[in-house]
Amino acid sequence: MAAARVTPIGVLLSGRGSNFLALQAAIERAELPARIAVVISNVADAPGLVRARELGLAARALPHGESASREAHDQRMLDALAEAGAEWVCLAGYMRLLSARFVAGYAPRILNIHPSLLPAFPGLHAQRQALAAGVRVAGCTVHLVDEGLDSGPIVVQRAVPVLDDDTEETLAARILVEEHRAYPEALRRLLVEPWAIEGRRLRFGA
Repeated sequence: MAAARVTPIGVLLSGRGSNFLALQAAIERAELPARIAVVISNVADAPGLVRARELGLAARALPHGESASREAHDQRMLDALAEAGAEWVCLAGYMRLLSARFVAGYAPRILNIHPSLLPAFPGLHAQRQALAAGVRVAGCTVHLVDEGLDSGPIVVQRAVPVLDDDTEETLAARILVEEHRAYPEALRRLLVEPWAIEGRRLRFGA
């Protein structure tokens, strides 16, 4: 059997980038037929950029405050991704909405992970929202990115129980364990399996 093609991906992050590190670890274990072509952050001193450089990966700081508009900043990122040859974009704690220009440049090859079982609790503070709603099950969702807020087709979801004594921090920590499993799984399936989007639903298979 021929080896799977290695796909170059770009990673966008704003903080520590733990899901970026989970993707890189899966690549190093030969579980994911990809390579990280560039890591880009809108925060110059993001810990994720430091880790990328320590791993010998190309890393770019593109602070959004240096651009006149969201569209101008996103164009800088598009240019950096094109320069690196990235064919997919993975968001790993990137804390800004992408412009329509950016989405049009890469859709449907933009992937994000969110710490809730979408479509429940999109946006910020998902764990706080889940606890306030009194749900008994929470989790994470890997989804393709469209122009909406956490609204693109769902690829993979993983659930965790919500315990009676959970805080935002304990629930987030338990969900994060599943995020680090779900993100590489979702990207691997998208890269190696046939799939199609029907409405808002993603289907795997011929």
